[in-house]
Amino acid sequence: MQRSLLVKNIGELTTFDSRSESMRVFKDVEMIISDGVIQEIGKDLYSSEFDIIDAENRLVTPGFVDPHTHPVFFDTRETEYEMRIMGKSYMEIAAAGGGIRSSVRSLRSADMNILNKRVKQRLDDFLQFGTTTIEAKSGYGLSPESELMSLRLLKELGENHPLDIVRTFLGAHEYPDEYRDDHEAYIDLIIEKMLPVIARDDLAEFCDVFCEEGVFSVKETRLVLEAAKFLGLGLRFHTEEFKPIGGVQLAAKLGAVSADHLTAITDEGIEALVEGNIIPILLPATTFFLGSDNYAPGRKMWDRGLPVALATDFNPGSSMTQSMPLVISIACLKLKLTPLEALQAATYHAAKSLLHDDRCGSLEKGKQADFVIWRFDRYQGIPYFLAYPSVQSVWKKGVRVWEMK
Repeated sequence: MQRSLLVKNIGELTTFDSRSESMRVFKDVEMIISDGVIQEIGKDLYSSEFDIIDAENRLVTPGFVDPHTHPVFFDTRETEYEMRIMGKSYMEIAAAGGGIRSSVRSLRSADMNILNKRVKQRLDDFLQFGTTTIEAKSGYGLSPESELMSLRLLKELGENHPLDIVRTFLGAHEYPDEYRDDHEAYIDLIIEKMLPVIARDDLAEFCDVFCEEGVFSVKETRLVLEAAKFLGLGLRFHTEEFKPIGGVQLAAKLGAVSADHLTAITDEGIEALVEGNIIPILLPATTFFLGSDNYAPGRKMWDRGLPVALATDFNPGSSMTQSMPLVISIACLKLKLTPLEALQAATYHAAKSLLHDDRCGSLEKGKQADFVIWRFDRYQGIPYFLAYPSVQSVWKKGVRVWEMK
């Protein structure tokens, strides 16, 4: 049996605390870990029975939970980045055959061995930024074969990777080229050929739809998500990114867990989130990457009592970053969240959005020992050291899975 661990010399331990239902900053505490689970946090816990992890008076926080990522793609899209800089919009690039459909074409023709290696490397790369749990979507196949392959790849890699990977089916990410003029047939394909296999083979916990003008309408979204809900999948929404078309109101009616993006949400939409008990997942790195100044109203949502979560939206077209510290920096500067609020949004609220807050998202007795030791001693350093290599080491279930060399 593995010896228990004691994390000592913690300068500051910053985490959500369920007892007080708030973020807490603990000074000079220690943490006992047994079998990958936190047993106790307190003072003067040393015993010769423990193996020691010396935090060297540094900051310790929960590992980040990134609740919106798209890691299964083949090629990157640097040329589109340049096109945006030269004045093309995201939607203009998509309408011309770029965007998501470009990634679909490259994924469908991908060499599977190379794809496997690339996705595995991306999963590895999350660790260096302090992320220990991710939500990962399909959505770049848009055919039964490619969508099921994407989810099976995530399942296979997740079985042997330190990251916890929560899988989401996003077959309704876009209409593929062969169904551009026959939306009804593609929706039938999702409902009849994809969703039943996904539910039967336990390939995903959630189903997501890109509910946006020019992609899936509110009516089309309802058809897909009602079928997913009937099969027992949780519901998530890409919506209100470009225009308020009623996606948030539909999310509330269907009992969705989260609504993501929300840069174009109205006050009525915010009230729908409140009434539907929906977690808003905000993606400020996407807004930054697209060169927009239209950030989601994170401050207004927080003040309305919503459990705002943050995510990278890691994807090849509109947010080529895996850095939750960068997301926190942008959230503080542009969404006007405080550093402590942004940390809560990137850990505890993010875990709640995945229905995994019973096991991760905070450092508390009985939860997984997923934590980060930083290179500084105060939580304010996370947004302050902008795009800086700030992580000293990352621990998953009490095992070190990444360390600064």
